[in-house]
Amino acid sequence: MENNFNDRKFVGRLIYSVLTERKNVREAIKLFPDSKDKNIECAYHALIHYEADEDIRYKDIEFREEQDDYLEFIAQTLSEGKELPRNIIADYEDYYKGVAKPWQNGIKGFWKEFIRFINT
Repeated sequence: MENNFNDRKFVGRLIYSVLTERKNVREAIKLFPDSKDKNIECAYHALIHYEADEDIRYKDIEFREEQDDYLEFIAQTLSEGKELPRNIIADYEDYYKGVAKPWQNGIKGFWKEFIRFINT
């Protein structure tokens, strides 16, 4: 349990570093702890969506502000080591298969992630 608490705080700081443009999303994602904590997995997928929505964020200021506020809430909650509200976790549950690490073991890791992607 203590590990989840510290991991949540760390992930909260990572999200803040993205929101303040000290890190880009890819840098932050590479630093995510390998965890089965639904709160951390939720934050991971929220950041993935944040990056995927870059073109929408550029065109729609209201969308960008809402998404920034949403991520800031996630960051604040996790920075305190707390659990996210159940409805936020539920928003990303379809994506939960753990936190994907980018091809850690060379070509073997690539194929493992590729097969996992195809099976989802």
